Amino acid sequence: MPVIDETHEPALTSWVPGANGHRDFPIQNLPYGIFSIRGDTPRPAVAIGDKLLDLSAISGLLPVEVTGSTLNALFALAPERRLALRRKLSELLSAENHRPALAPYLHDIADVMMHLPAAIGDYTDFYAGIHHANNVGRQFRPDNPLLPNYKYVPIGYHGRASSIRPSGVPLVRPKGQRKPPNAEVPVFGPTQRLDYELELGIWIGRGNELGEAIPIAEAADHIAGFCLLNDWSARELQAWEYQPLGPFLAKNFHSTISPWVITTEAMAPFRIAQPQRSEGDPQPLPYLWDEADQQAGALALNLEAGLLTAKMRDAGAAPYRLSHGPASNMYWTVAQLVTHHASNGCNLQPGDLLGTGTISAPSEDGFGSLLELSRGGQQPLTLPTGEQRSFLEDGDEVILTAHAHADGYVPIGFGECRAMVLPAP
Repeated sequence: MPVIDETHEPALTSWVPGANGHRDFPIQNLPYGIFSIRGDTPRPAVAIGDKLLDLSAISGLLPVEVTGSTLNALFALAPERRLALRRKLSELLSAENHRPALAPYLHDIADVMMHLPAAIGDYTDFYAGIHHANNVGRQFRPDNPLLPNYKYVPIGYHGRASSIRPSGVPLVRPKGQRKPPNAEVPVFGPTQRLDYELELGIWIGRGNELGEAIPIAEAADHIAGFCLLNDWSARELQAWEYQPLGPFLAKNFHSTISPWVITTEAMAPFRIAQPQRSEGDPQPLPYLWDEADQQAGALALNLEAGLLTAKMRDAGAAPYRLSHGPASNMYWTVAQLVTHHASNGCNLQPGDLLGTGTISAPSEDGFGSLLELSRGGQQPLTLPTGEQRSFLEDGDEVILTAHAHADGYVPIGFGECRAMVLPAP
């Protein structure tokens, strides 16, 4: 597990204006991303307050080379080398004597374009949010919402990496086949039940060779960091097509991620025990069980989803909070997801992205999708503007955020994961 060191010291401050006490990116965070200015070559940066530091411009000051248009090479580094980089950046951004050399390479985040952090080779989405699984399963199987395998095996499916986009890129309402309840044959057209999913993204660091497994005790060393993930879904398309092989066109049209990689090192103070399983639940099989992971494999991270409609935007209103809840509402730890993925010898690679699946809380204020909040569309939400929503309409914008808290440590955030829905062509 990542260690807590001087980079997490609560008294540590930065000479960068506005960084101290920043809601997301104080010096205790130091997330990585890829940016460009006015269409020039994308390059790596570290966020500090409302600014970013161009890492390619100061490469000579760093213990490892951080260049290129993606973070794949950085993800592939051994954990101790990534830690050395973090420690050096913490020193550079905290010691006043470094201000003259570094200040010219600071840029306002609001003035740059953020790109995908990595060239994503593969994307896998899990189904680890047990409350979401229960809520959705109950709509179809009221007496038996979870299928028998759920508590034995981390459920997942292979998604589409090519349609993942960074925060701010709009999504176009997808078209597809759906079969209305009273229709004899399906119809083709724009989805009428577009939904969001509140998820955590997991960036793979060092991978494994084809045919080799990743032991559960070593899984944390293969995780480079985290982001927010909105795995948009067309619910009625999914209902029609998912049997017998699972999600396809209802899920692969667009997925949105936050552009900053919150490193495993930054999250070290926010490790907590995995919640105990309910009485009567089966013990995970030995390859998925590690005592250290159970004691510190969950994250003290609060997730939140907000909605901004066109009417609210025109009125200058703040987003309406749809839900909020802890990321610990996962039945499996992130290490268990990584280990299971590689347990059959599947080779994970630096820059691969795993999604946790929708993370919902037990109560309605923590439901992570409109499918749950509106009870499958049967109970529309009424917004402060008087508008109602069962599912998303054109012009709606969904904003995901997350903040980590622990007693005695400076809280850190993930930045925003947001996108607006555009009409189908």
